[in-house]
Amino acid sequence: MAPTKEKAAAAPKGEKKVKKMHKFKNALLADGVRRFAKGKQLQRKKMYSLKSLKKVRTEKPKVAITIVKKIGGAKNGGERKVLVKKNKGYLPTKSIVRKRTGKRCFRNHKRNTRKSLTKGKVLILLAGRHKGKRVVLLKVLKSGLLLVNGPFALNCCPLRRISQNYVIATKTRVNLKNFKVPKHINDTYFRRVVKKKNTRAERDIFAEKVEKYVPSEQRKTDQKTVDEALLKAIKAHPEANVVKRYLKSMFSLRTNQFPHRMQF
Repeated sequence: MAPTKEKAAAAPKGEKKVKKMHKFKNALLADGVRRFAKGKQLQRKKMYSLKSLKKVRTEKPKVAITIVKKIGGAKNGGERKVLVKKNKGYLPTKSIVRKRTGKRCFRNHKRNTRKSLTKGKVLILLAGRHKGKRVVLLKVLKSGLLLVNGPFALNCCPLRRISQNYVIATKTRVNLKNFKVPKHINDTYFRRVVKKKNTRAERDIFAEKVEKYVPSEQRKTDQKTVDEALLKAIKAHPEANVVKRYLKSMFSLRTNQFPHRMQF
């Protein structure tokens, strides 16, 4: 039998029917790198399929924000628009304000001092106005600073505070077990009171006076009492004359002298 017209018109056996699909161009930027990622491609396909669908919008009922109120009085207009919900006059920055404890304050930190810095030790000052002088350690203050004294009668070094970083501890020691530093000599004791300047009063620009620090009478009496107790302790030392000369002398280094190799 001869083949029918329909069979003759059919495609050959080796070929397959190809469906028409909408393709998105995804250019190759580099080896294995496309312009759009796989997720972005899928998103674009979805957007294309949703174009044909019509969105049905539901209209929300309108709610009145203002209300018309009648107002009495001849000159008040008779009516006035008023908001249904009044705006808040005060808007707090935080809904809940938590109080923080002062444990993390710097003044409450634990102070660690070196083991060599004990009461009565003779120290060498490395910084400040009195650097190079040898002084006696009285106590460690709450702030971590060291309270030292010359005494003033021997090397003109008064009661001072200094950090342990600027101090060398020596082996010489004065016995101060019986001596107690007065309680009022603390960190607040060394604060300087700055006088307020009167800006309103007329003053001459060229005749400005530089105010110098002058110790108070309380400071002078405290210095005398501490010096007397220190000198008594130095006299009680078996080598009192040597200790006095040691405190009077200044510390200095010569050539080829290294402090990390020396014993004090």
